[in-house]
Amino acid sequence: MSQREIRAALEAAADYLTKHPAESRYTDSAATARLADSDGLKVHVSGTDGAQTTTDMPTAVGGTNSAPSPGWFLRAAEASCVATLIAMRAAHEGVAFKGLEVTVDSDSDDFGILGLRENVPAGPLRTRVRVKVSEMPVDDRDDLVWETIVHWAVEHCPVTDAVRRAVPLTVDIVTDEEP
Repeated sequence: MSQREIRAALEAAADYLTKHPAESRYTDSAATARLADSDGLKVHVSGTDGAQTTTDMPTAVGGTNSAPSPGWFLRAAEASCVATLIAMRAAHEGVAFKGLEVTVDSDSDDFGILGLRENVPAGPLRTRVRVKVSEMPVDDRDDLVWETIVHWAVEHCPVTDAVRRAVPLTVDIVTDEEP
């Protein structure tokens, strides 16, 4: 889609939701993970829409390093979501560009994931988002405009939002013995 088509789609979606606010909330599609082999750490993940991926862990913690780790997919989700929201916001604002690259990295401490120190979180300690925008027309090279677009995108990205704020979590355990 062109920026003009993206802007039109965003305006149509906003108009529709403004007129039908009850339709703004929904249950997201589920992801189901199945351990590939009870003797390993490789996991196959599938979704109701046919989406699928595989994860594995590094050999240092018992995996075979045959696929990216779940943590890498978290960073990939953050990077792709931020890139998408930047493109959406730039289209909304009519700011042109040709190239966009978003890199997300993080710092972690393995004492947390291995449960060796209770005061060390299992997840990332810090995350960094690096955005590179290229091939902008002279009129759209305003750093303040891009700073505003990028910060808006990070603030409205569902993935970075879920990482930043405490999202209520419930856990249900089902065994084969239950009906």
